[in-house]
Amino acid sequence: MNTPTVKFSRKDPQKFFRTLNKRVNTYFKENNIKKTGNWKLHVKTIVMFSMFLAPYFLILFLDISGWWKLLFTVLMGAGMAGVGMNVMHDGNHGTYSSKSWVNKLMGSSIYILAGNVYNWQIQHNVLHHTYTNIHGHDEDLDAGRIIRFSEHTKWRRFHKFQHIYSVALYGLLTFNWALTTDFKQTRDYLKRQLSYKKMPSPIKQWSTLAITKLIYVTIWLVIPMLIGITWWKVLLGFFVMHYTAGLILSIIFQLAHVVEENEMPLPNEKGEMKNTWAIHQLFTTTNFATNNKLVNWFTGGLNHQVEHHIFPNISHIHYTKISEIVKETAKEFNLPYNEYETTRAAIISHFRYLKKLGSQPELNLAS
Repeated sequence: MNTPTVKFSRKDPQKFFRTLNKRVNTYFKENNIKKTGNWKLHVKTIVMFSMFLAPYFLILFLDISGWWKLLFTVLMGAGMAGVGMNVMHDGNHGTYSSKSWVNKLMGSSIYILAGNVYNWQIQHNVLHHTYTNIHGHDEDLDAGRIIRFSEHTKWRRFHKFQHIYSVALYGLLTFNWALTTDFKQTRDYLKRQLSYKKMPSPIKQWSTLAITKLIYVTIWLVIPMLIGITWWKVLLGFFVMHYTAGLILSIIFQLAHVVEENEMPLPNEKGEMKNTWAIHQLFTTTNFATNNKLVNWFTGGLNHQVEHHIFPNISHIHYTKISEIVKETAKEFNLPYNEYETTRAAIISHFRYLKKLGSQPELNLAS
């Protein structure tokens, strides 16, 4: 795999990760449980897919008012986000099941969410999880010129208002996946020869992308029109579904890494980071609302980002249990464990951080 030239420190005199990893492994061994998903995740899968797909068939085959159809598209958007966070996410991390074919099947659900497996695994598993919050390497920090997520991004005058207009743009996340992002990423990742596990052939990747996009358009646009739904109503429903999903996913993603508590360190002139990879995750990642059962359930444990980033090979259904081990070990080694008690507090911190970056050009550390 060809990856950016950033090296994490090997110096960990406290042996933090070795100690933490041993304690977490002991937890699973003593309780005789697997690190992958279980029946709770399987039930959640049924619920999330039902939220996502049941309204689609109701819209197609029931004679209901336009307002009900619009409401159903909002529900579909929430279900779309739910499938992405709970099913697709674990599947493409290889943590949904101990069986690889099940993980591949669940990970492939991204194709009906507007995405692509290869692109997602590179952006998320490789770039984001390895180079978390490192400007120029973690693409989750790259919003083009329109939003400034890092002090290392060039400041522009309109950034003064980004804490106001950013939320409107967040809803376009998955809509962009469907239209442009996947094509750009496939071109760039293949050119850079980036891979997750096995490098796909360009012909196979481009063919997969083209075929799955065609199927996607057929399911969400062509079939409803053939059933008899007016074209502009189909397009409106499609947009509302995507905007709902994009808004949910974007906000949840930002609360984990783009808040006041997190650092955005850069490598030195030799391309070396100050900390080891595991300790780097503690400085760049934040939890939120971990005591809220509904948030835990719906977000697929993405509010437990500290645990997820240090143990991406463990299913999210275990994060609540192992979080105490992580928190206590971090405290023992005098390391940060960032968290907000509520989602509201994390949201306020995120937009306060955006306002700070937008209103203080002196923070412009970009070259």
